[in-house]
Amino acid sequence: MTGKDIRMNRFFTNGENAVVIAIDHGYMDGPIPGMINLRETVKKIDSDVDAILLAPGMLKTLGSAFAYKGAPMAVVRLNWSTVFCFEWGYNESRNVLAFTVKDAVEMGADMVLVSLTLQTGSEAQDARNVELFAQLCNEARRYGIPVIGESFPNDSDNLSAEAMHENTLRGTRILAELGADLIKTFYTHKFHDVVAGCPLPILGLGGRKTPHVIDSLRLAQEEIEAGARGVVFGRNAIQQPDPIAYQKALCAVVKHGVTPEEAMRRFNLAD
Repeated sequence: MTGKDIRMNRFFTNGENAVVIAIDHGYMDGPIPGMINLRETVKKIDSDVDAILLAPGMLKTLGSAFAYKGAPMAVVRLNWSTVFCFEWGYNESRNVLAFTVKDAVEMGADMVLVSLTLQTGSEAQDARNVELFAQLCNEARRYGIPVIGESFPNDSDNLSAEAMHENTLRGTRILAELGADLIKTFYTHKFHDVVAGCPLPILGLGGRKTPHVIDSLRLAQEEIEAGARGVVFGRNAIQQPDPIAYQKALCAVVKHGVTPEEAMRRFNLAD
């Protein structure tokens, strides 16, 4: 069994679906509600979740969140992309290398995430984004580190449902062909087709904060029922009055097939 196999088996413990809590928003957004003081934020992450997604530079600050038996795995985002700078008016989706896989491993990472945006409107930019993604996948393979490939469309807020689906359908398959080990991406209205067209485990993302708690739990349920092997939730998991209770409910839905309504009752969540 390889190092990558060991890490993947830890991630999908006992074959269960995985729950990842994302707190890497400050990498592009700076401090946002619920993630202003990350030392306090990690205290609001339930130990039952499988991993925490964060920026590599925060590992030295938040190492205690990963330094005990049974702790969540540390997943770190390597590249920095203007596709996430929603408030800055950028639209070219330029990716740059912020950390190497070696950097991340030295800091304590168990897995890495690398984002890829295609259909930027520039053939040259698409090619550069692919080149960086492939470079990091090749480096991760040498270290036995699994790569979560993130398919994130350009100008995602302004895409029609069909355009989002087509971009996601193509993007997830391309990530698999380029060497990713699993995928993080958007849920679409034809998500079964996305799952069918990609040979890798897919993690559905949570996206923007939903108006009601049950809406986000229903999103998680729909993603799993459509074939996802887990979820990556950030704002919906952290920006809650009781984040721990919410995350326990999320784990119940994702890992054990509990309905959102029952999970709400079981963990005393109010909408």
